[in-house]
Amino acid sequence: MCGICGEIFIGNNSVSRESVIKMKHTMEKRGPDSHGIHQEDSIVFGHRRLKIIDLSDRSSQPMVDRELGLSMVFNGAIYNYPELREILKAKGYSFKSSGDTEVILKAYHAWGEGCVDRFNGMFAFAVYDNRDRSVFMARDRLGIKPLYYAKTESSILFASSLPAILATGKVSKNLSVRALHHYLTFHSVVPAPDTIVDSIKKVPPATCIKINSRGGMFEKPYWSLSFERDAQEDKYTFDDWKELVTQGFDRAVRHRLVADVPVGVLLSGGLDSSLVVGLLARSGQKDLKTFSIGFESVGGEKGDEFQYSDIIARHFATDHHKIEVDSKQVLPNMEQCVRAMSEPMVSHDCIGFFLLSREVAKHVKVVQSGQGADEIFGGYHWYPPMMDLDGQSTSLGVQAYREVFGDRTHQELMEMVSDAYRSRDFSSEFISSHFSGPGASSAIDRTLRMDTTVMLVDDPVKRVDNMTMAWSLEARVPFLDHEFVELAAKIPAIHKVGHGGKHILKEAARDIIPHDVIDRPKGYFPVPALKYIQGDYLDFVKDIVTSRKSRGRGIIEQSYIDTLLDAPEEHITPLRGSKLWQVALLEYWLQINDL
Repeated sequence: MCGICGEIFIGNNSVSRESVIKMKHTMEKRGPDSHGIHQEDSIVFGHRRLKIIDLSDRSSQPMVDRELGLSMVFNGAIYNYPELREILKAKGYSFKSSGDTEVILKAYHAWGEGCVDRFNGMFAFAVYDNRDRSVFMARDRLGIKPLYYAKTESSILFASSLPAILATGKVSKNLSVRALHHYLTFHSVVPAPDTIVDSIKKVPPATCIKINSRGGMFEKPYWSLSFERDAQEDKYTFDDWKELVTQGFDRAVRHRLVADVPVGVLLSGGLDSSLVVGLLARSGQKDLKTFSIGFESVGGEKGDEFQYSDIIARHFATDHHKIEVDSKQVLPNMEQCVRAMSEPMVSHDCIGFFLLSREVAKHVKVVQSGQGADEIFGGYHWYPPMMDLDGQSTSLGVQAYREVFGDRTHQELMEMVSDAYRSRDFSSEFISSHFSGPGASSAIDRTLRMDTTVMLVDDPVKRVDNMTMAWSLEARVPFLDHEFVELAAKIPAIHKVGHGGKHILKEAARDIIPHDVIDRPKGYFPVPALKYIQGDYLDFVKDIVTSRKSRGRGIIEQSYIDTLLDAPEEHITPLRGSKLWQVALLEYWLQINDL
């Protein structure tokens, strides 16, 4: 787990390390253990390392193989690297290190761009091939590891974080009208390749990019998620699928133990993280470190789920750390939390994960997390309405998804933003385009695919990456093992969405974890103070949205801001977020990043 960056100079432009030094400096928290720079021909690569696999300097980066003519920077973890290493050794390759980085390098030499098909893990990497002076970049299938880039007149910049690219001073800072539409519709999700900054893009998940010596960029997806079953799979019973789920998830959890340091678990008290703990305990893990966080209640809404995380901790005798956070810690830490965001993210639990990661990092460098189960197993409340559209037209499904998932209508959005940001309905167009793709024929399968490959990537997954890496902590997400995601996609939707959601996962869990945790009401990572904004929080938000910078920027109509400020608790999105916080967080992020 690391931070990567680089600059690829085009044509006869002079090569400089200055921008890479700046980018590398901004990502110190992503890799505090070591750092390096490699300059060769027209490229400069930079790296910050967090030592997880092969703790020796032999796996330091940028990694250069003079014999093969390759150099690279890599962020992430390849869980099947030991198996790939043996295959490559049988092909005649020798290794100087015992980590996964060198395996990627040799795999690229052996199989070219097809190497990504062989990797099981989370990754973003760039390889320079001095034989043709090309750069090959790739991002993992579910977008667990970030990869941003920007084109300038003389070069192409890339980095693990958007603010790192901003730090170079080489890109324009104009906002993207389309991205703003997505941000205000999809509760801050901006699907790839867009970002809120028009000049900076992100590599989509499951995508590789080849950059030739003239600066030409050629993008190609290498994986897609299909919900179609073959003839044999159509015959599977519920119990058949349940057994496959248990076996597949157990394998995914075990894969994510690959490390040369201890691996803990973020234990929320929900089904998903509890199942991770249960499977690790069943596999023989002893003295497993688990971590939970909670806030005090606000407005009658409970701020912790210790009742359930305690059950799991006691049942499996984990080394449990219960972190109780006074809400008075939220505001003093908010600037640092927002500064850790590669893109503005409104989810209330960002600050929760930020504060949790701060404490967890004092004990371990790697944790497993339960993110992703709700999307791949149909756990959210907007899925049953989509089930009811079976057999209906794609356009009806698009409209229904927009209504159950969107924060506001296009009309409300156009009334809240100023003239410069009014546009056509980019978000409905995006849903329509995604729903029209092959591999999913029903409204519910199209919805699950959208949420798994888009909404999950740029909300929960990005949130966990940003907040954990702010404290040099690596988070691994077994529910997003791509083989397990492929299995889940093929399970008939009724087995997932039925019986209150995640039905088959709950039934698979009954043999592993206590029923009290399985049959409990669905919970969320609660930070009530950012939903029901009042007192000091309201003063904080008011200062942001009425500031000179905010008024000068003029993104949101002042009349709309005034309406939100008059009664913030009355303006809650369908997914239970504060509309006032959504507006304030965007402005605060822009101010922190000098935009």
